[in-house]
Amino acid sequence: MNRQPKAIVLGVSTGGWQALNRTIPELPEHFPVPLITVQHMASSSDNILVKTLDQASHLTVKEADEKETLNKGTVYIAPANYHLMVEKNMTLSLSTGQPVNFSRPSIDVLFETAADAFGASLIGVLLTGASKDGSLGMLRIKNRGGLTIVQDPKTAAAPLMPQSAIDLIEADYVTGLDELANLLVELTC
Repeated sequence: MNRQPKAIVLGVSTGGWQALNRTIPELPEHFPVPLITVQHMASSSDNILVKTLDQASHLTVKEADEKETLNKGTVYIAPANYHLMVEKNMTLSLSTGQPVNFSRPSIDVLFETAADAFGASLIGVLLTGASKDGSLGMLRIKNRGGLTIVQDPKTAAAPLMPQSAIDLIEADYVTGLDELANLLVELTC
């Protein structure tokens, strides 16, 4: 990676609740970058995932807000039924645009906008899921010089999403969930 990472984007779908609960609480209190997350969820979902992760974590975990400025040590999670995007000025934005890959929020939307905003200073993480959402976003991150991490499909509750990314790009790291938090700390600290 050419520069110190300034942000991490993370995408997860089927099996994501467990994956996030095994990763985010393991990150240290003084984690040096923001972590922006899309978890596929039903449009009627409440923010119980945010509350649960916030209580279990050393970091602040919150639902992303429109025009919010990114802060290190904070985990931003896309609200149900909104695409989450990163603007060029490093603020967040929400959209009710058409679903992408049958999803709103879409992982590709987050990854592609973050890659355009952060370029080589971005780390993209794609975990378990039963769709191909996130693969094109990982390609954009890779093409902009960012670092890509994909969950080992053999360890995923639903292997299609990480396998689709591996089929499309040469990921910088393919890892199991048990190693992910330590890898993120290693790459950012």
